[in-house]
Amino acid sequence: MPPASRFLRLSFLAALLLLNGCAAVARGAPDSFAPLVKKVLPAVVNIAVTEASPVRDLNRAIPPELRDTPMGREPRRRFGDGRQRSMGAGSGFIVDPSGVIVTNNHVVGRAERIVVSLTDGRQFPARLIGQDQLTDIAVIKIEAGGPLPFVTWGDSRRMEVGDWILSAGNPFGLRGSVTAGIVSAEGRDLGSGPFDNFLQIDAPVNPGNSGGPVFNMDGQVIGVSAVIVSPTGASVGIGFAIPSDSAAPVVRQLMAKGTIARGWLGVSLEDGEAGAAVAGLEPTGPAASAGLRTGDLVVAVDGAAVASARDLIRAVATVAPGKRTRVTVHRDGQTLDVPVVVGQRPTAQTR
Repeated sequence: MPPASRFLRLSFLAALLLLNGCAAVARGAPDSFAPLVKKVLPAVVNIAVTEASPVRDLNRAIPPELRDTPMGREPRRRFGDGRQRSMGAGSGFIVDPSGVIVTNNHVVGRAERIVVSLTDGRQFPARLIGQDQLTDIAVIKIEAGGPLPFVTWGDSRRMEVGDWILSAGNPFGLRGSVTAGIVSAEGRDLGSGPFDNFLQIDAPVNPGNSGGPVFNMDGQVIGVSAVIVSPTGASVGIGFAIPSDSAAPVVRQLMAKGTIARGWLGVSLEDGEAGAAVAGLEPTGPAASAGLRTGDLVVAVDGAAVASARDLIRAVATVAPGKRTRVTVHRDGQTLDVPVVVGQRPTAQTR
């Protein structure tokens, strides 16, 4: 074969392989979601909770002259110790055949009683294993007397805007409901906390979907439904899910220890130019003890760049308390590596 012809043939084959490779990556809409639903829905559960809500200033609400009369005693008889029962409902999904279930902390965090209903109609009381308010993740467990269907985590970092997703849960108490849509945006910060990093989805989610799974087309959980934005309280096509790369590590730690231990520097921060500016330090905190100063611009943690105050908070939070880490700062025209023994983040801290 002449050299020119051989070159054209090889070029054609290379182009054909490239096209085939692209076709393997791009995934269109399925003809039906039914096979996926049959695969994952048995692991999706309904969660009913009973919690006690305080009745504000019950005694103050009763005039002193009426407190020892039948009119004054009736509210105390009705509300007892000043607490009344309220009901709530949400969703969850089984991640271990032993009955370990993931949901939102705001679904079960204050519950006095939790009841889980499976898709086959069975109901079981559940106990709280652990909860994390900052990521709104909680783990509960039921004892079903045998292995249960479960789902696995996917990698939310591989999801792209426009990818198909399937959401499952119990909106308005309608058990076993599914909706489909796409990833609308990534990395949404809703201002609810330092670890906001939501996936925005357009699959309809409504009250009762909280804690339910969001699946990729392989049936893996890439998000946990958590928030809707709506003037009516019902879906208007804007929902938010905690991405699996944030949720899964929290779930593993809650399963193992029941609590979350996060790293902490003891600094107040501001967004700087390509970094996080130290605006203040706890006098006895880890950063102050290591020699960091007000005005330092933190640009990296253990060699990984940080571009903002939120980046730094998230990077340090993943470091185990007590571990020595390398914080890179710009100070007075110099770049310095400062070794810091990371502390444990106090419960109420945001930095």
